Amino acid sequence: MAERMSAGFLLICGLLTLLAFVVPLSPNTITLDNILAPPGVTSASWLGYDELGRPILDRILAGAAVSFSVAFSVVLLASVVGTLIGALGAYIGGRVDLLLVLITDIFLAFPGILLAIALAAVLGPGVNNIIIALSLVGWTGYARLARSQTLSLMQRDHVLAARSLGTRLPRTLYRHLLPLMAAPLIVEATFGIASVIIAEAGLSFLGLGVQPPDPSWGSMIREGVRYLLVAPHLVIIPGMLLFMVVFAVNILGDALRDRLDVRITDN
Repeated sequence: MAERMSAGFLLICGLLTLLAFVVPLSPNTITLDNILAPPGVTSASWLGYDELGRPILDRILAGAAVSFSVAFSVVLLASVVGTLIGALGAYIGGRVDLLLVLITDIFLAFPGILLAIALAAVLGPGVNNIIIALSLVGWTGYARLARSQTLSLMQRDHVLAARSLGTRLPRTLYRHLLPLMAAPLIVEATFGIASVIIAEAGLSFLGLGVQPPDPSWGSMIREGVRYLLVAPHLVIIPGMLLFMVVFAVNILGDALRDRLDVRITDN
């Protein structure tokens, strides 16, 4: 029941996000008469207006487009890079594997969010730089998972047969290893989407992400903190939406992990 509600909520959020690319929005239109207007006062915006009279509904939809675009881009890039590094290291073995494990451990030695903040500060603010910074931080989890899965799968009979027949490395990875490790990697990517959404909001809250006047859930919360006593909807609306999206993604990730876990399915 919970996973169905989460999937339905995320589907609605996805459809609304697509509207941000199709329907002409006005997230940066300033209307002085509507400054700090609460939700429901005017029919023009159901969620009210911010400190500059900009419609929060339009800014929420535009911010959702940014958050989901960053999340899917980072997860796609990090999962591909991390999977290739982990699988190649385990398959080749020897000094190559030790070197890749050492590099992975060096990245893991730093707290992820702090390393992302440092990289974002060096690269500068902006959506593209956020994607680069979070991808450089997020690939390590996929690398460790892919390495452990590859070490286990290399003992399978069909993989040993393929190697003994002289099958080349790319074909062995594509045909024999990647399909079998896809399930845990998909689960890892699902949880990664929630982590990236939180990280993007955190970087934008600190001023290292999306820059004004472009909207982001994190920057909307930062701007609304100053008016928390007189206009709490500036913080409550993006904050609750951020919480609900991350919570729904985690619930869906748990359900997906249970469905793809062979041990649980057999029981």
